[in-house]
Amino acid sequence: MVLLAALQRSNPGWREHGVDGTETVYVTAETHSSLAKAVRVAGLGARALRIVPFAHGTLAMSADALTGMLAKDAAAGKTPVMVCPTVGTTGTGAVDPVRDIAVAAREHDAWVHVDAAWAGVAALCPEFRWLLDGVDLADSFCTDAHKWLYTAFDASFLWVRDARALPAALSITPEYLRNAATDSGEVIDYRDWQLPLGRRMRALKIWSVLHGAGLQGLRESIRGHVAMAGALASRIDDEPGFALATLPSLALVCLHLVDRDDHPDDAATRAAMEAVNAEGHSFLTHTSVNGHIAIRVAVGSPTTLPDHIDTLWESLRNAARHSGV
Repeated sequence: MVLLAALQRSNPGWREHGVDGTETVYVTAETHSSLAKAVRVAGLGARALRIVPFAHGTLAMSADALTGMLAKDAAAGKTPVMVCPTVGTTGTGAVDPVRDIAVAAREHDAWVHVDAAWAGVAALCPEFRWLLDGVDLADSFCTDAHKWLYTAFDASFLWVRDARALPAALSITPEYLRNAATDSGEVIDYRDWQLPLGRRMRALKIWSVLHGAGLQGLRESIRGHVAMAGALASRIDDEPGFALATLPSLALVCLHLVDRDDHPDDAATRAAMEAVNAEGHSFLTHTSVNGHIAIRVAVGSPTTLPDHIDTLWESLRNAARHSGV
């Protein structure tokens, strides 16, 4: 939805004439696949998607590389439409430098959409407020209640700096939808803020969570999950045959099994993940880090306790022994 709003802002004639082939969108290899899908759905094609390199030694977007790419594309007659920094990538939890990215994007009037779907809610805790540094410069911001805030799927929060942006891109009002309240501006028609005509009621379940758990309860849950992930990361660091694939990010830990030379062992890593999942007490997923498989341990369930992490760790160690690591 925000990509369409960004297209409208960059080219007000877009609604009538469509895209012209000059549009570009900037992400990293860690950005969620929904951005690639949005580019496809909007009819821009894969050619419009620019993959910005990581900053040295990290999996976060390089603001310097972005600055260079924006300037080069603009000089070649391209139209930078959107830049998407991520706060907590799905694969590894990387946090892009939002402020530096937003400054670079503004030089070319590119829309800045901050995808904080997973990690954004951690900013409920004052000690994690640094995650949102630079969000004040963004055009839109999204985080999900259904990932780490007790709320059943689906429930996402989307803020847009300019309340006129989405209706400008998406509003279509046939006669059978006209009414006095809409025409007078008395109500907000969310059909103009989204792709579907109808909109489900999500506010009640979020209200229930907030009133049931309370702000303090939600903060304690987030802090507890981060602490459990940190304790697991310390064990991995101290255990021969294991290595962190990247630095832990909040409640997300990515790890490899490694061989005697401390090189990632993809076969052993995959076998360990499948063995743990077969036991049924935990469910692990994987990602790719520097071309190697990494197990993702994402602590996020309200019912997860330190004992569960202990059980998971012992299962991983057993699986490693059986693999010969």
